[in-house]
Amino acid sequence: MARQFFVGGNFKMNGTKESVAQIIDNLNKAELPSAVQVVVAPPAPYISVAVAENKQKTVEVSAQNVFDKASGAYTGEISPNQVLDLGAKWTLTGHSERRTIIKESDEFIAEKTKFALEQGLSVILCIGETLEERKSGVTLDVTARQLDAVSKIVSDWTNIVVAYEPVWAIGTGLAATPEDAQETHKGIRAHLAKTIGEKQAAEVRILYGGSVNGKNAVEFKDKADVDGFLVGGASLKPEFVDIIKSRL
Repeated sequence: MARQFFVGGNFKMNGTKESVAQIIDNLNKAELPSAVQVVVAPPAPYISVAVAENKQKTVEVSAQNVFDKASGAYTGEISPNQVLDLGAKWTLTGHSERRTIIKESDEFIAEKTKFALEQGLSVILCIGETLEERKSGVTLDVTARQLDAVSKIVSDWTNIVVAYEPVWAIGTGLAATPEDAQETHKGIRAHLAKTIGEKQAAEVRILYGGSVNGKNAVEFKDKADVDGFLVGGASLKPEFVDIIKSRL
């Protein structure tokens, strides 16, 4: 069975009530392909805005991050239960900005992923290497380490989408070539086959997430292991619709 094409939009710490509503309105007005799954991740204060404004059956809403507890004295955190209460169905975990700026460990990200799944959220699990690691030729070692932290405690990957994000390509305008992305995605899938089984590995969608935009998205069209994109800055712009349509 072919894997369903998936496009995620991570708004990061950008937007207002008005601008988030405008982005959703642009999606509502677009003729989006029915075969493409779309998930948008506004900042936490605007999750309910995105949920309320969304009229597209193929579009769902995600949090950008969650904690690994349902409630308690965890100032500034948001629980999976609260995300669900707002009407969202997804969360990101392990985004490179959480790993590098907030210093979240592989193990903590794995615990958050596990708890989010247990509470009923689907997860976009982000992995990826720095420029230094890429130059050192350890890309697949890094992604394997990040994946293994999760596979050690999560056996069912049905509700996980993996997003490969080369850290050096995020927000820099640089992007891996489609050939580089395919090679890395193929290696990621091969590693997953060893850890979670060939059947699950064949079914898991692996997204590319390094400076994808309306112009370069079509270049990935024929890459067998690139199952979609996790888009950053371009998800705030009208070209997000072009990315969603890039497989047509």
